[in-house]
Amino acid sequence: EHALDPVYAKKLGVDIDALLVSQPDTGEQALEICDALARSGAIDVMVVDSVAALTPKAEIEGEMGDSHMGLQARMLSQAMRKLTGNLKQSNCMCIFINQIRMKIGVMFGNPET
Repeated sequence: EHALDPVYAKKLGVDIDALLVSQPDTGEQALEICDALARSGAIDVMVVDSVAALTPKAEIEGEMGDSHMGLQARMLSQAMRKLTGNLKQSNCMCIFINQIRMKIGVMFGNPET
């Protein structure tokens, strides 16, 4: 989400010199980068932060108020099918981080989504 603080990361023990950071414009770009890195075999672990921020290109280029029902879900579903095999072959791990959000006005049941 374009919020990495390298100074804080270094204090936590992250080797900043060995860290690759990519901040793509669209969800498709992010997932293609993950796939390319997995196929390369050059890395052991990658982290996507956050799944909620993976915005499809059509949504970014569309008008405000346009309906994009299921666009992100389809993008992620397709990427997972493609990425899973490449991760297995390269023995690479991909960690996806998501956020808990609250549904407003929920009276009964779990308000988290």
